[in-house]
Amino acid sequence: MSRIKKRPLKLLLTERAIADLLAIKSYSTDQWGKRTATRYLADIESGLQFITQNPGLLSPIEGLPETLQHYSVRKHVLICDVRPKSIIVLTVIHGSMDIPNRLSELLPTLSTEVSMLHEKITAAHGR
Repeated sequence: MSRIKKRPLKLLLTERAIADLLAIKSYSTDQWGKRTATRYLADIESGLQFITQNPGLLSPIEGLPETLQHYSVRKHVLICDVRPKSIIVLTVIHGSMDIPNRLSELLPTLSTEVSMLHEKITAAHGR
């Protein structure tokens, strides 16, 4: 019996998510040193790759659209927009934050950014 391996979903990061990761790197380097910061970011990167291959591990966020889901890596939470062929990482939030409240603050700009990214993806694939 042969196993058909599912193709990983396409992973995209918003500008906000990239800025979040840079801030995490800077803060971690200042607090614990470059080696620890590098290891921490490597764990986040592994988490990102893991969810592209296992999107079923993402969990919905109560009170928000069902396409918004999250996945925890160490003390941070990846907030993602999940579609059939892609995962867009919207932001990376520290787990100690009031996540639903923070997301409700960010939702208007995140929604616009996600729409723009989906338009670019659709245009790039000619669909």
